[in-house]
Amino acid sequence: MADPERDPPIPGTTLFDGDAAVKGYALNAMCYSFNDTANRQAFVDDEAAYCAKFALTPAQRQAVADRDVLGMIAAGGNIYYLAKLAGIFGLNVQDVGALQTGRTVAEFKQFLLDQGKELAHG
Repeated sequence: MADPERDPPIPGTTLFDGDAAVKGYALNAMCYSFNDTANRQAFVDDEAAYCAKFALTPAQRQAVADRDVLGMIAAGGNIYYLAKLAGIFGLNVQDVGALQTGRTVAEFKQFLLDQGKELAHG
């Protein structure tokens, strides 16, 4: 678990720590299953049944149904696993980054470019 005195939270972020890992286990296990093409298709064919197979919590099911990536993160989703699910929704990593930071995709891309320039010129 994060130590808030040693590691203060970053405003606007949801920390993925041991508690979040336990909370999000079912959601992350489901997303991990999407490494298999047949599982991705099974999800597309019957989303509710696929979520039920992994015993997602009501909050996790609602976030998935709403395509609410931030809600999935709040429900214990790990972004590395959620990327598999986001791909099914037609979202890429930059789309998700924009959602996480409250920017448009264009603004997020510019933010990344600006950060790279700052690092390069130190």
